Amino acid sequence: MMSLIIVLGVVLVLGILFLIFRISTLVGIAKGKKEELVSPNNGIHAVLFVVFLVGSLALFFWYSITRFHLYTLPIASVHGKETDRLFWITMAITVIAFVIISIIMFVFLYQYRYNPARRAKFFPDNHYLELTWTIIPAIVLALLIFTGLRTWNDITGPASKDAEVVELIAQQFAWTARYPGVKDKSLGKVNYKLIDAVNEFGLDLSDKNSFDDFKSLELHLPVGQEVLLKIRAKDVIHSVFLPHFRVKMDAVPGMPTQFKFKATKTTEQMRDELGNPNFNYELACTEICGRGHFSMKMSVIVEEQEAYERWKASQEAWLKQNPDYLNKVPAELKEAAMIKAGMQADPGAGVAAVKE
Repeated sequence: MMSLIIVLGVVLVLGILFLIFRISTLVGIAKGKKEELVSPNNGIHAVLFVVFLVGSLALFFWYSITRFHLYTLPIASVHGKETDRLFWITMAITVIAFVIISIIMFVFLYQYRYNPARRAKFFPDNHYLELTWTIIPAIVLALLIFTGLRTWNDITGPASKDAEVVELIAQQFAWTARYPGVKDKSLGKVNYKLIDAVNEFGLDLSDKNSFDDFKSLELHLPVGQEVLLKIRAKDVIHSVFLPHFRVKMDAVPGMPTQFKFKATKTTEQMRDELGNPNFNYELACTEICGRGHFSMKMSVIVEEQEAYERWKASQEAWLKQNPDYLNKVPAELKEAAMIKAGMQADPGAGVAAVKE
């Protein structure tokens, strides 16, 4: 209420000042004073515009250069170098155009300020000028768009056969990762109709590949190996953002998306590079998805291949953690499901050991 009163008070004061100004003008006209169309301070205003131009551009470049390290993050992926290169090329072209247009605009304000002794010249059109400011921006934009599109198609295209496939599930307000088990190294099928309070992935337990899939609340990634993120959302639009890896992809309900990349620095290497022993990579949601959006984060751990494989081998299959869902497995596959999920010893492994 107090804020509303303050706002109304400010509006009222401004209205009163405007009325006083208008009344003084009308009184002058009533007394026979001719109203000037241009303020006598017009020249001063023109100079102030130029001062503003110089000061604002100087401040812009000073802040951008001195704070550069605060808004740029180290690159920790292969494609990140290319996307950063495209970004800075676009930024350079944009800044150059911005500076040129600003200088022309403010210099024109100064150069062609009102002068009663000067008459304006009228040009109906200038075909060469119109072609110049149409063709040049079109060519520049086309080059930027097609170069960016080529990079985008590369990072969202099919992954290599040896890529590590991880599924990310977004929901208000948490991330969940699903990994393929170490036995088949393939993610099982999912069906959104099977999603419930426990089966948050919608695992289709009629698919053999789903038996050893496991859930993780941390995103573990192997360094130096291509990773394919398969992304889904269960409720509203979210957005996967891994800033150090230059990964950003929306998670859209009913429309699976994907992003492939290769991490180049482990968590430990990045800690050494930054001199920060507490540094951790982070996955954040960059789509405002509700009141709890601010808390939608996930820890990301990048490690050497051996450590990554050991971590995967130490995880329990989702089916083992939820044995009640065995009744969802077809009868002829139950034994195989129990063996693959680690709920029952694999007799084949014992026979192989005896033979050795």
